[in-house]
Amino acid sequence: MFSRPKEQLPDPEIFEAAWSAIRARLGAKPDNGLTVAGICGSQASGKSTLAAALVRRAMKEGVPAVSLSLDDIYLTRAEREALARDVHPLLRTRGVPGTHDVALGLETIAALERGEAALLPRFDKGTDDRAPEAGWDRSPQNTRLLIFEGWCTGAVPQDAAALTEPVNALEREEDPDRSWRAFANAALAGEYAALFGRLDLLILLAAPGFETVHGWRCQQEQVLHQRGAPQAMSDAQIARFIAHYERLTRHILSEMTARADMVAWLAEDRSAIRIEVR
Repeated sequence: MFSRPKEQLPDPEIFEAAWSAIRARLGAKPDNGLTVAGICGSQASGKSTLAAALVRRAMKEGVPAVSLSLDDIYLTRAEREALARDVHPLLRTRGVPGTHDVALGLETIAALERGEAALLPRFDKGTDDRAPEAGWDRSPQNTRLLIFEGWCTGAVPQDAAALTEPVNALEREEDPDRSWRAFANAALAGEYAALFGRLDLLILLAAPGFETVHGWRCQQEQVLHQRGAPQAMSDAQIARFIAHYERLTRHILSEMTARADMVAWLAEDRSAIRIEVR
């Protein structure tokens, strides 16, 4: 169980299906313009591993390509502290919609669409802050493929009525008036819709269920512990951290499977149980 470490190559069946879907979209761009392929999946589902492999394949085939993570456009720590003070304390923790610099993401995509050698934002999770611009990567000129991956990439808001009942103790005890989850939901309906509207196709890595995510996330932290990383979390800290994402993760698993361009239903070892390409 949970035997496929993040550093390994993605499941070959998932990779080939994703690359085939992307190649079809690239071929549909008569002007050789930018294709943006989104990858959505829960924490530790293998998004970044798949994204990196797809970029390598594209470059090998002569297609200038880069990847960008939703994690890389988090608001700065100071900006999230301000949200925590002015809106809700839970917004101090990065992750939910409303804690990203959506304008920065849109600006980056626009620069790539213009064919520029664009700076690609990077976030330092060790310091919980945006990395200095001097350390950002730069895209090739005339990039044709952007792999945009993130845990809620392509997500849509819930109906307001669905926000009423808390999904876990975090919501029940720390968001009793529903203002935190309402803020995140409103962000999805607003600026995030514009960002996700730039996707040419959407790939979903569907976890077996939210319960599996905890095991996957613990596996990641075990690797960090083995490396002596000071920021590695305990199991209790992981449980609290992923509780911030439970509501939207469950929503994604219940509704995105019907509309994503490609869905890979995952086993607990992250291999493909079934793949559907539309």
